[in-house]
Amino acid sequence: MPGTRAVNKVVLAYSGGLDTSVILKWLQETYDCEVVTFTADLGQGEELEPARQKAEMLGIKPEHIYVDDLREEFVRDFVFPMFRANAVYEGTYLLGTSIARPLIAKRQVEIARETGADAVAHGATGKGNDQVRFELGYYGLAPEITVIAPWREWDLNSRTRLLDFAEKHQIPIAKDKLGEAPFSVDANLLHISAEGKVLEDPWETAPDYVYTTTVAPEDAPDRPTRVEIDFEGGDPVAIDGERLSPAALLTRLNELGAANGIGRIDIVENRFVGMKSRGVYETPGGTILLHAHRAMESITLDREAAHLKDELMPRYAELIYNGFWFAPEREMLQALIDRSQENVSGRVRLKLYKGNVVVEGRTSANSLYSQAHVTFEADTVYDQRDAEGFIKLNALRLRLLRERRRS
Repeated sequence: MPGTRAVNKVVLAYSGGLDTSVILKWLQETYDCEVVTFTADLGQGEELEPARQKAEMLGIKPEHIYVDDLREEFVRDFVFPMFRANAVYEGTYLLGTSIARPLIAKRQVEIARETGADAVAHGATGKGNDQVRFELGYYGLAPEITVIAPWREWDLNSRTRLLDFAEKHQIPIAKDKLGEAPFSVDANLLHISAEGKVLEDPWETAPDYVYTTTVAPEDAPDRPTRVEIDFEGGDPVAIDGERLSPAALLTRLNELGAANGIGRIDIVENRFVGMKSRGVYETPGGTILLHAHRAMESITLDREAAHLKDELMPRYAELIYNGFWFAPEREMLQALIDRSQENVSGRVRLKLYKGNVVVEGRTSANSLYSQAHVTFEADTVYDQRDAEGFIKLNALRLRLLRERRRS
């Protein structure tokens, strides 16, 4: 039952929206505890100062209101390591929401320790993946922490009840929240996701207004945009020769991709909790980065190393999707992946055109590509007669099988 656990102070992942504002007041009433609010700037493109002001209005002490800019840490320590693996969940999803949750959980635990809080809380519902991601992060970093998940405890299980609670406690409600929201949105520097409501029927075409950052491919410019991306040790470091910080670089790729209609997907995915969910995602910069990184690897990675990475990638992607960022198996895979990236340095040239990312060139001082070996002209480095023995050795077991079938 809610409120039966003794809680002194709780750190709430707080957006300033209706749900988390109701949660803030509910925590104060139900647990009779101090609340510390934490709002993360992950590049969602919203002004976050109103969240601070709203927390103060709801009675939170100024020293207990955290609004942290985590954009550089997000891209450097979470997005880039994931892209070294070329991680894609179920063939399409670039894990934009999934990869943000462990960082939020990590910072919540840090704030709990800084403020002496003995509990953390989140606003994820009991139907989704985020509750799992947040809580696996909490427990992975602070096994002793108390976790409060209001959506699994309270009886405010409808929009009407939430609004009634907000009005009763004089919680300001944005005008667009007074009716049913058309869909749920989550945004950060890597992607924007939309789920629910008008998107719940997977047969119905997503309305144009669902897409908030990318232009439709058919409306993109009729002339292609060309861009060059430099890599060092598997990570992008420069665009068109200009070195940029991780967050600035991803921001620039987002701008280029959005303007050219790149990064839209409409998928039905398998949630960790067991149900299928339809989502519309926009990942313009990440889509460009994935193509560029694979192109860089194509000339710098050994064949078997590249194939092993591709075999392990679905497992790695699933770990991130399911919330196991801080699990030992993810860290083990990360060590292998990072080892593979030591020579993944060089430059990739891309053409961006009406939703497409086309690799046009790649070069590296660490290239394993040998023009002398692959040329169709005469060469002095490869004896084609060597292939005969190679083929016969590989055919031996096939010949033996065929002989047995004949006997």
